[in-house]
Amino acid sequence: MSATESLAVATVSHWIEGRAVTGSTDRNGIITNPATGEVIAQVNFASVSDVDDAVVSAKAAFPEWRATPLSKRAEVMFRLRTLIVENRDRLAAIISLENGKTITDALGEVARGLENVEFACGVPAMLKGGYSEQVSRGVDVYQLRQPLGVVAGITPFNFPAMVPLWMLSNAIACGNTFVLKPSEKVPSASILIAELAREAGVPDGVLNVVQGDKVAVNRLLEHPEVKAISFVGSTPVARYIYETATRNGKRVQALGGAKNHMLVLPDADVAMAADAAVSAGYGAAGERCMAISVVLAVGDVADPLIEAIRERAARIKVGPGSDAGSEMGPLISREHRDRVASYLDGALADGATLVVDGRQEPASSGDGYFLGPSLIDHARPGMRCYDHEIFGPVLSVVRVETYAEALKLINENPFGNGTAIFTQNGGAARQFQFDVEVGMVGINVPIPVPVSYYSFGGWKSSLFGDLHMYGPEGVQFYTRAKVVTSRWPDPAASKVDLGFPQVR
Repeated sequence: MSATESLAVATVSHWIEGRAVTGSTDRNGIITNPATGEVIAQVNFASVSDVDDAVVSAKAAFPEWRATPLSKRAEVMFRLRTLIVENRDRLAAIISLENGKTITDALGEVARGLENVEFACGVPAMLKGGYSEQVSRGVDVYQLRQPLGVVAGITPFNFPAMVPLWMLSNAIACGNTFVLKPSEKVPSASILIAELAREAGVPDGVLNVVQGDKVAVNRLLEHPEVKAISFVGSTPVARYIYETATRNGKRVQALGGAKNHMLVLPDADVAMAADAAVSAGYGAAGERCMAISVVLAVGDVADPLIEAIRERAARIKVGPGSDAGSEMGPLISREHRDRVASYLDGALADGATLVVDGRQEPASSGDGYFLGPSLIDHARPGMRCYDHEIFGPVLSVVRVETYAEALKLINENPFGNGTAIFTQNGGAARQFQFDVEVGMVGINVPIPVPVSYYSFGGWKSSLFGDLHMYGPEGVQFYTRAKVVTSRWPDPAASKVDLGFPQVR
């Protein structure tokens, strides 16, 4: 199929006021199948007026949705959960087609997103306030948590369903209305989620989707009716989102990049550690902020561990995500694939050793954006392959002599998203979780993504803002506290008192 024929097949556009809406501009982007390089559709880029229409819709829907009883909101979230389960295969197929990940990986993404919908089903319990009786004679004080109003989410290409569900589930359950701006590379999953939300009973205007590029992003950042922004993406963009939105008076949680280290102590089970490194380093083609990209091998464990990783990497089947036998799919674009591959030449030039060269992967000879698993040995700080977030299937090994040396490398890294330690020593593991300056820690768990009833987020340059994503901190982010001081006195006891209020 030619590019022109593909463009005639479909145009993905916006979802405003409970229906698909064609934008007011003829600016479009193309959507490609990363496994073939073929153009499969186009996506309409929102204008400022399109974004304004979505915000107007959300603002108009807010008063009634905010007034909707908690039990009714929970009922809607339960129905959304059921509909996502019923449509999970359809959603996974869309994700695989536009992102390139395998169907199995896409189904896993849907499942992790679904956990957040399930958490949001418990909204009545999440929004309980506090009450203190008789703080002064006849006076009670209580705290309420109330929604903010119109809030927005800006989401990345690597998780087209999971990250939007991280945001919109809690935001809507808490009584807000939501405007989603998904990645223009993978726009279709967001429209299916919006359709399912409407079928579940989410009122028109409560969930809106605007497709597009920086025009749409900047309008959301500056729009006076948008009260909060949630973002997941690279650190430079996260910093820009945070600085711009806060300058415009908004609450912001902006999750940035990562350079996740996996520390392997000499007593670790080598086979288990190698399995974990391969799974966490090459899963989703390394295009996830929780991917392990650096293995810190302590002492004599380095040689057997590297050999075990090499053997496993060589057996990974790379191919189209739609192929049931594929274990790893392509990268998102040709430009990104070429950028990731450039780190391999850079590592050699910097003096590292290339143990496995993913550019030799047979699938990379076609028109798809494939790069096989790559393994670099003798990496060290100062090399590009170590210093940069590569965001691809490249695993670097740094050899260190001691736990202290490894810990110093992790704590000095500008990122603080996730980390893991592999050991059979409980004391060492406990010391590590105490010492390490990272937001999410795995002990013999390579990808420590928290379950939905905890919160997700890193430290340092991996997070801009005070509150992490989803879970209890997500509820806190999408609500604000109001404290009420109440007295119902006998009118006969009322009098003028210009002194400071007394509580004793």
